[in-house]
Amino acid sequence: MACFISLCLSFLLLLKPIRTTTITEDVEVLVILPKNNSYIFSYPRVAPAIEYAQQRLKKDDGQYSGLNFKIQYENSGCGNDALFTLVDISCEKKPDLILGPVCEYAAASVVRLASHWNIPVISAGALATGFSNKNKEYSHLTRIAPSYLKMADTFAEMFHHFTWKGALLIYEDDKEERNCYFALEGVFVLLEEYKIETYVIHSKEGRLDIDGILHHIHDTEVVIMCTEADVIREIMLAAHRRRLTNGSYVFFNIELFNASSYGNGSWKRGDKYDNEARQAYASLNTVTLLRTVKPEFENFSMEVKKSIQKAEVHDCEDCGSINMFVEGFHDALLLYAIALHEAMKNGFSKKDGAEITSRMWNRTFEGIAGQVSMDANGDRDGDFSLMVMTDLEAGAYEVVANYFGVNRSFQVLPAFNIDRFTLRGRHKAHTETPDKSCGLGVSALTGIIVGALLGTALLMAFYFFSKNYRITVERRTQTEECDIGKHRQLREDSIRSNFSAA
Repeated sequence: MACFISLCLSFLLLLKPIRTTTITEDVEVLVILPKNNSYIFSYPRVAPAIEYAQQRLKKDDGQYSGLNFKIQYENSGCGNDALFTLVDISCEKKPDLILGPVCEYAAASVVRLASHWNIPVISAGALATGFSNKNKEYSHLTRIAPSYLKMADTFAEMFHHFTWKGALLIYEDDKEERNCYFALEGVFVLLEEYKIETYVIHSKEGRLDIDGILHHIHDTEVVIMCTEADVIREIMLAAHRRRLTNGSYVFFNIELFNASSYGNGSWKRGDKYDNEARQAYASLNTVTLLRTVKPEFENFSMEVKKSIQKAEVHDCEDCGSINMFVEGFHDALLLYAIALHEAMKNGFSKKDGAEITSRMWNRTFEGIAGQVSMDANGDRDGDFSLMVMTDLEAGAYEVVANYFGVNRSFQVLPAFNIDRFTLRGRHKAHTETPDKSCGLGVSALTGIIVGALLGTALLMAFYFFSKNYRITVERRTQTEECDIGKHRQLREDSIRSNFSAA
């Protein structure tokens, strides 16, 4: 009888509906990005990636299928438009999540207000160093793309390993997005213990001062450039013609965002300088984001391109390319879904912005291009590649090393050549003169010459001393008093000068 009752209970349990972990919730998402496709993070470029993430969440085992994301795209530039958009939208209803802005100046005001309103903000931009301080006004910002400080870690590790002493930072400052300015600000901050000089380029305002740039290069060891591809080419051609690419200096180019807008390392233009440029670029090293070969990423790329073609975006030649922003905003929606689901399972709601934000930090998840690691400050750890020209005849590039930010380590690949990063020949000009010492060492010959000069000087001094003793003493006394007065004045002037400078 007991056995029969037990079987009945088991049967009833099987018939009872299984409790699901699916949580149903409508989520209002405000995307604040430019509509203008001249921006490589415009929302016509990014929207297909966000929609791809939505579809992925619906399919992933049903865990996040109950989250209904209602996405609203709003146009904004890199100024105050983003803030005005947020205020206008919020007069009717505040969003639950904000994606964007990307530009530093637009993001600053939006993140401040969103943090005050307890709304999470996830951006693939806002990469400047200032956003790293999240104690107060940027408390709700999560950066889903590696910040400029993360990129600068790559250079800090190389400086430490190769014992370089100083660098010249050459950057374009367009006074709007200022991507290169903020990128090299990160390098400047992390390399503060070294001798760092900067050179600003305003290429759109006139011709480059190539002589001025080369003059600054002469006084350094490492040259790090962030500017347009054509400007990099002009600098490298000039450096090559002045024989600065012979190993005495190390040249770096930063390729931002996996996009062709900033120094993509291309030397070929189809002009008469191509051959010379190829030789010059043999000394140029490019730091760029690590590219993925994950099969799912290829499918993602194809679907995004199809969506853009279907939308008939005509004013954008390279909208089909997948840059850091397209990838980042896809992963942003995944990360938020994970954190929201986790928070709601623990009794919180979508309006608990601080709680949701904290659950997005210090965690790892699988993004569209591979594993994404978020640090304890809500910033994505960055992986970067070092590319160099390995085929000098064809002018072809190859990745020779990868830097992994999560453990601050380099992976050296077979094509890596340490000689490229070893400074040499910087002082050879003084030692290449013919040897005229007749077999004597340089030190011995110098000693003989100095000894002869000193002997002659002593004989002359003795002659004048014995002949004009009294006059000499008087003149020496006057001279010493004059010198003492001058030295005292010099010393006082130096102290005043240093104190004023301090």
